[in-house]
Amino acid sequence: MLDTPEAVVEALRENHERPHGLARTVTAEELVETAEAFEKPDVLVTALLELMTAYEFTGEHRKSPVVFARILKLWDTTPESFSPYEAHQVFWRFKWVTTSLLQVPEMPLASIGGWIDQMRSRYEAADHAVQPVAAMRYHLAHHTGTGVVDAYDLWATRSRTELSDCEACETRHHAWHHLAEGDDTAALAVWQPVLDREQGCSEEPQMSQARALLPLLRAGRADEARSHHLTGYRKVRGTTGMQAEVGYHLEFCAHSRNEGRGLEILAENRPLFEAKGAPLDHLHFLTGTEVFLARLVDSGHDDTAVAGPPGRAWTAAELLTHVRAEAEPLAAAFDTRNGTTAVGDRRRARLALAPLLDEPLPLGLRATVARTASAGAAPATPAPARTGIPDDFATLVREARRLARDGHPGDDRLWTRIAERLADATEAYDDTLGPEDLLAAELAEHRAQQLWFKDRHIDGTAELDTAVRHFTQLDMPWHALAAKARSRAWTAAPGSRDGDADGTAPDRTSIRTELDEMLREADKLLAATPFDSEPLGEAEAAFGTDLRAERILSYLSLHYSVAFTAHQELYAALSRMEEDQEGQEGQEDQEGTGDVDTLTVRFERSVDTLCSEAARLGYSHQAANARQFRAELLARRGALADAEQELRAALQEIESADRPWRRPRPSLHLAQLLLAQDRPQEATDLLHSAIADAVAHDDPTFPLGPTYLLLGHAATHLDDANGAVRHLSEAAARFDQADDAGSAIEARLQLADVLARSGRQADAVAVLESALVDAPPTVDGRMLAQGRLTLGRGLRDLEEYLPAAEELLRLADTVAGWPEEDRGGVLTLVAAEAATTLALAERWEAADTAYERALAAHAEAPNPPLITLMMREFARLTLQTRDSEGTDTALEHLARADAVLAALPSGEEDFAVWYERGENHYRRARVLAEADRFDEALPEAEAAIAAHDEGGERGELPRAEAVRIAALIEGNGLDRAAEAITRLTAASARCHRAGHPEAAEVLDALRQDLRTR
Repeated sequence: MLDTPEAVVEALRENHERPHGLARTVTAEELVETAEAFEKPDVLVTALLELMTAYEFTGEHRKSPVVFARILKLWDTTPESFSPYEAHQVFWRFKWVTTSLLQVPEMPLASIGGWIDQMRSRYEAADHAVQPVAAMRYHLAHHTGTGVVDAYDLWATRSRTELSDCEACETRHHAWHHLAEGDDTAALAVWQPVLDREQGCSEEPQMSQARALLPLLRAGRADEARSHHLTGYRKVRGTTGMQAEVGYHLEFCAHSRNEGRGLEILAENRPLFEAKGAPLDHLHFLTGTEVFLARLVDSGHDDTAVAGPPGRAWTAAELLTHVRAEAEPLAAAFDTRNGTTAVGDRRRARLALAPLLDEPLPLGLRATVARTASAGAAPATPAPARTGIPDDFATLVREARRLARDGHPGDDRLWTRIAERLADATEAYDDTLGPEDLLAAELAEHRAQQLWFKDRHIDGTAELDTAVRHFTQLDMPWHALAAKARSRAWTAAPGSRDGDADGTAPDRTSIRTELDEMLREADKLLAATPFDSEPLGEAEAAFGTDLRAERILSYLSLHYSVAFTAHQELYAALSRMEEDQEGQEGQEDQEGTGDVDTLTVRFERSVDTLCSEAARLGYSHQAANARQFRAELLARRGALADAEQELRAALQEIESADRPWRRPRPSLHLAQLLLAQDRPQEATDLLHSAIADAVAHDDPTFPLGPTYLLLGHAATHLDDANGAVRHLSEAAARFDQADDAGSAIEARLQLADVLARSGRQADAVAVLESALVDAPPTVDGRMLAQGRLTLGRGLRDLEEYLPAAEELLRLADTVAGWPEEDRGGVLTLVAAEAATTLALAERWEAADTAYERALAAHAEAPNPPLITLMMREFARLTLQTRDSEGTDTALEHLARADAVLAALPSGEEDFAVWYERGENHYRRARVLAEADRFDEALPEAEAAIAAHDEGGERGELPRAEAVRIAALIEGNGLDRAAEAITRLTAASARCHRAGHPEAAEVLDALRQDLRTR
């Protein structure tokens, strides 16, 4: 019942703790009505201030001045009803009213100017400095575009006062001024303390992060822009009081070519279309939305479904028309009120700006809404085609054949175009190209290659079989033999996405027999039809003077298929042998070893044959793939140096043959080897070269996702966190582009790990929140669990305790469902962290339940360090936030922690028991000292010192901290300053000897303080 002032004040306190939003605002309005019934107005003052706060931070600027008028009337009539804090707020909130009046186009400028004059007179009457008044005059000048320079000088040259905006907000306004003057460099320099989080408040850094996005892109600081978008948007999404900032994030998506992300932001902020209590901020939101929608429409996606005002479905074109129809008259209304074009000019400048990047900036995020082909998270603009596509059909086919003969990846684009033109049924076939069946066979081979790179081996072999039939009918034995060999070789490959119907391994013995027969057939064919003999028929004649090359390549393709099959068979045998040896706990499998030896001989023979024949026939670069096979098997056996030598030889053969388009894959494999040998800089250089070659030669099959993933790993090894973030973000985008959802999420989990380990928890949380939504079942469950643990910890580090606890509790439920052998100590860890996080959130009932769950998990899978840490944290937090339970409950937790350590079997500890014991004593010393039980606290501190002594060098820092607490207890609690100083002197000298000068400085500072006192 809210029938007493005390009850209303308590209700106001509870409401103040709620997040800003409609529920808090409605409750604040109701509490004002209740407070009006009391005789004394002091509760009404508090209620009105709370209501004004609710309006201010939910964007209800039309209502805020009305509430302040009531507060000001009470101030004038009953100033004694205001507490000192509330009296300060009267003068502070004059500024709120000025900015609120600027937000409303119906409010005349004369009224706003008169309000600022009243603010000045009241400040002077109360003996307050008028710098905040100058700030309000500047805001008015900036808004209207008149007298800006003089107003800025008048404000910026005055010293700050206790009524000035907080330092972070003033920094934002200074930076915004430089930005309006067209000086990005000065703006970003001024902004740096806020962007670096050296300055902050309830509105910062998220407001500055949104406004700095485009200047950062213009300055080429894309990594910082990415980070500020990730962390800043989380703070403003769905918040009516931050709708202008949401608009800036939408604008950033347009300029960084992240249309998929923009669609997601629209979907998350539909209510903002109806949030019109702050018209100027609403105009900023509409303008950012219009910039984004115009980008969609201009790129040809008028009909893309987008989220707009609730109540109906929208396309991009429809919503653009709607937003424009609302924003233009609103901007005009401000310009009419102001008598200038400043507001409209700023809007038009935003709309006229072209995208700032040519390629999409990878954000590391996974968009969760439907996208158009060019509106996804992956690059919307493909790399420029390096392969020209002739208009003449005959020329097109001949060029495709030439590139295919050279093994140039650019042929892919040409074969695709040939298939498209034939599918149109409007292309007149040119008989000079040979029989139509010849082209059909070549297109079947091309389709087979595309399917191979999609791991659809069965479909690919079917296309190859089609090519074999065509080549046979055309009397092209070399081509038929090569296609047939490749078909059988692919059958030997491991399972694929459309894999073996019954899941069984391929019959490699039968395949081997067939390939041996094909080799004999090739020998016979070579004797009857040398490479440079006359054409056998019309089809081969179509290749003209290049027939010899065609036959040689077919012959070498056959040997390549034999080597490929031998590689697959040996690789599978090695895998089986390793599995068998693991199952037999190291007992040698003689039968398996013999099988491997036989297959090794066959493999080496096939590789040597391919290499020698390629060299003999003048195509030594054809041996590069065989060397890659050998390098892979050498690496598997641990012979990394030999594997590296093979790959370098392959690259040299490619270089000598002047075939740079063949370099990317061996370069990629060599980089993997170098990383395994801890040579990250060499690996990085190779990976960049591989990407450059693949792009330069238009290779659509090169695995860009895995390559960027490796670059991310290499950057991590080089301690280049920014490089790792950039490359892992690119990897995730490339996997998205390839529709490889599993690999994309794995890349994002690695990205989040890098961000978290480099201290960028907010970035990591943003990535994880998007990555873990509807994770595909192909992703490893333990990897997902680690990602969720990182997310929970990140949220906790950001002091978002309730969301963190919810994430950890969900994870605990998931882990509890794992088989016991997989669960291990993971459940203990997660339950303990969930309990501590709930305690941080002061949800003690739930925290106690999670605490007991952690103890139960510990009983099944002991994890003493985690459990004792949880107990110490409960002791600390109990003392801080559960005053009614106090010291005794905290000491009970520590007693339980001691019992956990005491129950350990002697000699079975696999962790630093001395450290845990020392920390228990340390925490008990602090608990007792807080209760003024200094005689009991000092022995506990000394016991902590003795325990950490056992840790040797590792125990020096925790020992120094225990000494500091002992000295505080001794010097301040027990009034034994001399003894405390002696203790500190010895400990400081010990820290210096141990190489810990920072710890010594802390002890010396305390010693000096005790001496002074």
